[in-house]
Amino acid sequence: MNRDGPGGRAGIRHGQGTDRGLKRQLNEDSLFVADALFAVADGMGGHEAGEVASRLCVETLAAGYRKAAGRLDAEAIHVLLRAADEAIAAGAPRGAGTTISGAAVIERDSGLHWLVFNVGDSRTYRLSDGLLEQVTVDHSEVQQLVERGVIGVDQMAAHPRRHVITRALGAGGDGRADFWLLPIRPGDRLLICSDGLSTELSDASLRDTMTRFPDPQQAADELIAAALGRGGRDNISVIIADAMGLEADEMLDTVPRPIRPAMQTKTQPTAVAGGATAPMEEKS
Repeated sequence: MNRDGPGGRAGIRHGQGTDRGLKRQLNEDSLFVADALFAVADGMGGHEAGEVASRLCVETLAAGYRKAAGRLDAEAIHVLLRAADEAIAAGAPRGAGTTISGAAVIERDSGLHWLVFNVGDSRTYRLSDGLLEQVTVDHSEVQQLVERGVIGVDQMAAHPRRHVITRALGAGGDGRADFWLLPIRPGDRLLICSDGLSTELSDASLRDTMTRFPDPQQAADELIAAALGRGGRDNISVIIADAMGLEADEMLDTVPRPIRPAMQTKTQPTAVAGGATAPMEEKS
């Protein structure tokens, strides 16, 4: 297990970790953790493909973050994800691609917000006031089946088509990102993870672990250990970001609302799903 110590700026503390799991020979996940930007990329395409794609994705984010001195908005992240898509297409083996989910801390309307973004089936959750909600909506075939009422949410993790995704970066298909803007509330805890975690653990298990361990690094470690205990069938990557020690006047108590980064809009967390598109890639 690769681990970094806790850190953060302006009241944002974080912990993170990644593990190749018990069934995979390689870890194709990559993490990006900075003071105000957090992301998990889950590569696909197999040996010397998925790991290259996810690495190119986070390297592109890192370069853009440094160039912007940590001040990113939806349009800037949209541009960086497009650049990552092009970098993977040009620099990774044929068929390589990656999902990406993450969040930036931005200031808007004199308050701090989480700017959550997502392509594929990696996920971002928010634990706030004891309630765990999945902010992002999977771009996957099974998510479309749920939306059509063919299967229930509880059947997603075991469905034989669970690895078929409908959006990814670098795979030559639909790479559009969805964005959500959520006001940061005191005590907020974000969980950003690859599907190696969310497939193994139920929402109830995620909430229980996130609630029991207040230290973000310990919470990340415990989540990975729990997923390994359930079989660890895929690479497992976790970032925990906590809004701690922020003054009340730095935040806005408003309803999460959509933003428009020049290409599309999303509404409240879990209220609507990604646009229906044809199956594009099956993760190895």
